[in-house]
Amino acid sequence: MKSFTTLKNYFSKTELILWSTSVVLILIAFCLFDRTSYMTLWTSLIGVTSLIFCAKGNPMGQLLMVLFSLLYGMISLNVSYYGEMITYLGMTMPMAVFSLITWLKNLFNGNRSEVEIYHIKRHDIVLMSVLTAVVTILFYFILKAFNTANLIPSTISVTTSFLAVYLTFKRSPYYAAGYAANDLILIILWTMASMEDISCLSVTVCFAAFFINDIYGFLNWRRMGQRQAAVAAGS
Repeated sequence: MKSFTTLKNYFSKTELILWSTSVVLILIAFCLFDRTSYMTLWTSLIGVTSLIFCAKGNPMGQLLMVLFSLLYGMISLNVSYYGEMITYLGMTMPMAVFSLITWLKNLFNGNRSEVEIYHIKRHDIVLMSVLTAVVTILFYFILKAFNTANLIPSTISVTTSFLAVYLTFKRSPYYAAGYAANDLILIILWTMASMEDISCLSVTVCFAAFFINDIYGFLNWRRMGQRQAAVAAGS
């Protein structure tokens, strides 16, 4: 009970409403379109919970992201979305581990529940652009060799995923914008998959909820950045 009260006080009313609404939408979509794949349900719930922690800059979000990536990779394999499987198991999950370590090493004023925000520099942008181009080209041919379903959207998903994990590792507020862009691509991908298997609509709804959470995460990190800058200026 004490832990529940602590969590309730930790999150704002807006965050609790956002998380609760996301959970309800995911449960409704599961009951309407799936009803059998409980792995998909748990993956969605873990994912949306990780996002609300990430929106607070809490390292717990990255720990949950590791688990989400593992489960989502397995789900993607079932519908031949090899790009998603390779991306999340081979890139997002390892980068979430690295991000967890980086966040824990860069806590704001020693606060274990808030990472210190980093504002990326010009050289970071150049490196990110070069790496993104290399990853996109490399994965296009890898996915093509695997006869990946919906090749172009799958390749774009890799691109947006890499941008998101790179910016997460760098502790930039724009990580959430990267994930929001990735959510839009995934909504398209899973809508396509649902044309053959209606149960995939539950995953589509999941990423629609993710999109809203990532937009909130971006806005909240901007506010966190302003607050941290004010504290640093005052000290």
